[in-house]
Amino acid sequence: MMTTSRRAALSLPALLAIPCAATAQTGPWPNKPVRVIVPAPGGAGTADTVARIYAQELERRLGQRVLVDNRGGANGNIGAVAAARSAPDGYTLLWSWAGTLATNPALYPDLPFDPVRDFDPVILVGNVPNILVVNRDLGPRNMEEFTAFARSHPGEINFGSTGNGSSMHLAGELYKGLTGTQMTHVPYTAPAAAVTDLLSGRIQVMFNLITGAAPQVRAGSVVPIAVLSDRRAPQLPEVPTTAEIGMPGLVFGTWFGILVPKGTDPAIIARVNAVSNEVLADPEAKAKLEQAGLEVYGGPPERLATYLREEIARHAGLVRGANIRLE
Repeated sequence: MMTTSRRAALSLPALLAIPCAATAQTGPWPNKPVRVIVPAPGGAGTADTVARIYAQELERRLGQRVLVDNRGGANGNIGAVAAARSAPDGYTLLWSWAGTLATNPALYPDLPFDPVRDFDPVILVGNVPNILVVNRDLGPRNMEEFTAFARSHPGEINFGSTGNGSSMHLAGELYKGLTGTQMTHVPYTAPAAAVTDLLSGRIQVMFNLITGAAPQVRAGSVVPIAVLSDRRAPQLPEVPTTAEIGMPGLVFGTWFGILVPKGTDPAIIARVNAVSNEVLADPEAKAKLEQAGLEVYGGPPERLATYLREEIARHAGLVRGANIRLE
């Protein structure tokens, strides 16, 4: 087995020639189509969109078909279980995100998979940040004004989300905890319904994903307060980040990572990581991903391993602190 430093030192051309004899390989990997399990229905928003962009770019570089296998249901658990039970031969990749990997362990007492025990990390692909937006008639135009307003109207502000434990919900709870404000969470089953109520004033606030909020911000239908990130979003470069305005702890989004079933040959992991980093560094591919709302990350498998452990702990704290339960 190669050490981490040895794998990191290998160039992409060297990795392309690695034979993977530890599995049932009869030749260099890959010699048949690769499957990417996406734990969401086809066409289901940003998750599916960015996964398909990535799969197309990966296919172009590997010289084998890369097939997206949508396995929606149970907040991503169905797809994650299918990936965990797949053979660790490098022909099944899991494309998953914060909700399934970091939030679900806290929401489900009997989660049928373990994101750390059942998988080997490959790469932290990127993040789609949340953005705090408010009804245009509410009054505040920046974070200082909004927080002052929220503190002076405890319990009177309603913020909408796509359900208990969703990214939008947890971002709101994080804001409440950091600012000591009181707001009422209103869960919806679809983001469109929440946005409709935000525009009409039935709810006053959303911590929407930037992909969902950008059209309303550009149209002037809502007031953007801040992007919950440490970098400005290409979709709305004029909107400040929470890090810029002195709230570095208020960072939240839906991050994406690629994992493989536990026990996959380290040489295969190293190659997928190398090719994935090549995709993320390619100007054209990066532009496509950013247009879809993604903050592009990348890096070695160890970055995802560390990030995953930290995020599981952070999300568990938010779920416990807000006493969030699935309905």
